[in-house]
Amino acid sequence: MNAEFFAALEQLEKEKGIPVDYMLDRVCQALLTAYKKDNDGLKCDNVYVEPDMEEKTIHMYASKEVVDEAEDPLTEISLADAKKISPRVSLGDFVRVGIETKKFGRIAAQAAKQVIIQGIRESERGMAYNEYSSREHEILNATVFRVDPESGTIIVEVVSEGEKIETALAKSEQVPGEVLTEGQRIKVYVVEVRKGMHGPQILLSRTHPGLVKRLFELEVPEIHDGVVEIKSIAREAGNRTKIAVMTHDEKVDPIGACVGPRGSRVGSIVNELSGEKIDIIKYSENMADFVSAALSPADVISAVLLPDGKSCRVTVPDDQLSLAIGKEGQNARLAAKLTGCKIDIGSESAAKEQAAQADEDLLVEE
Repeated sequence: MNAEFFAALEQLEKEKGIPVDYMLDRVCQALLTAYKKDNDGLKCDNVYVEPDMEEKTIHMYASKEVVDEAEDPLTEISLADAKKISPRVSLGDFVRVGIETKKFGRIAAQAAKQVIIQGIRESERGMAYNEYSSREHEILNATVFRVDPESGTIIVEVVSEGEKIETALAKSEQVPGEVLTEGQRIKVYVVEVRKGMHGPQILLSRTHPGLVKRLFELEVPEIHDGVVEIKSIAREAGNRTKIAVMTHDEKVDPIGACVGPRGSRVGSIVNELSGEKIDIIKYSENMADFVSAALSPADVISAVLLPDGKSCRVTVPDDQLSLAIGKEGQNARLAAKLTGCKIDIGSESAAKEQAAQADEDLLVEE
């Protein structure tokens, strides 16, 4: 073990980011593994390794008990041999005896090499996990690498801090109807990162509402700076998203900031999402007003919050009823998700009939 070896460890730290201390620990383990291999799997409780960063050396020692006649040369040393190391030793003392690592056999050397290689791989996997776990709930740039025609799973190559890794975009996390091709660049949302046997397992999504939120943060400086805040998002990927925004500055129009000049900001997000429709709603503390806005693009005549505080009765013009409900109930469903309120939608004519019936009932009772 010489200066060149330590220089190699320092170079490894610069190139791969693996700390010298970590690799020194693995080298010490490798030497102990080699020693055990050379001695038929002996437990090496009395053997230890001492690296010295300043002197650029690594020494291996065995602590041996001083006896008259050494019966076990691995754990004992004769008094005569011990005095050659330290003249003052006596029976029952322990002396440390240097072990020449150069004498390790080929199998032992291979075992040591494997321990070091495994250490490098574990460190790289650990660093990759730490890197990607710090990007949970963020957006990553990805390139479509391969499309599995049978399962529909797409293998993508993601990049973070210059590090590339291949991972899967499951069929369930792909936007329905969106066709992705090999070599295409896309943005993906990191839902979760788990530790795996061969590196980090990254759960990616193109359908998660968080993708829309992060895209708006990227495109709208006012959101990134905190002037405009996203209060809630409701999404049915591939069809429509509703996003509620508010501002902390009366001089700023939160909807206009999100739309951008000539619709450029929201337009780029729509393009990234393959044409998905996006309704930008102004958030209100008043639930009735919030529900009315959430049902856009339909006009609302009145919205009344019911006593339970979780339900709202909404009246819309007769010709707006289907628009308020939406195809297969989508508009009403998204509005309910966005506001967290149960919405009962009725037409104006139906509301008038109910009011008239109520008046008749009241007259009868009188």
